[in-house]
Order: sequence, then C-alpha cells, then structure tokens
Amino acid sequence: MFTRIVECHVKPERKDDFENKLRNEVLPILQKQPGFVDLIALESEDGSDRQLSISFWNNKQDAERYQRDQYSRIVDSIKPLLKRDPQVQTYNVAHSTPHRITAKSKVAA
Repeated sequence: MFTRIVECHVKPERKDDFENKLRNEVLPILQKQPGFVDLIALESEDGSDRQLSISFWNNKQDAERYQRDQYSRIVDSIKPLLKRDPQVQTYNVAHSTPHRITAKSKVAA
C-alpha cells in the first residue's frame, strides 16, 4: 500500500470553503480513481491554518496516475483558498491495523 500526504495552509477566512470543497468535490474525484482506498483529513487542534490530507492507494502506480491525471486540476480549484501551494510527500505503508476511524461530529452551539 502507498500513501500521499498533502499539507495545505488555508486562509483563515476560507476554512469552511476549503472543508466543503474537500468533502463535496475532491473526495468524489478521489473515489473514482483506480486504486484509491481511503482519505483521512486532519485539521490542526490549535486552530492554525495547517490541514493535512492522507490518501491511501493500492500501490505507487495508482497514486502516480492520480498525480499525473487529476492532481493539478484539484490544486487549481483549491488554490484561491490557500496561503501557498500544497506540499506533497509520499510513503510506502510499512504497517497498518484494520480499524475504523470516525471523524468527530461538528456540533452547532
């Protein structure tokens, strides 16, 4: 298994727009890609502008195909929401445990 970690620094006033775009536009594109397994989106607990997205792929070739065919289009769509270009790192998955991770619910006050 292979993973891509994308770090974004989101403009504070565009955080909600970024989260909506990730959920409603980026994730559906990812889900249609051959070899895509899962996406975990992380936001900083301290309220900073840093957001991480970790995508899991069956293999490096699937992730590279996505990078070549779709990634620049996605970056172009989120670029107005960011302070700077996203940074991408890639890794082979060395170990994993099968379990479900559930995002915390956002509760309206």
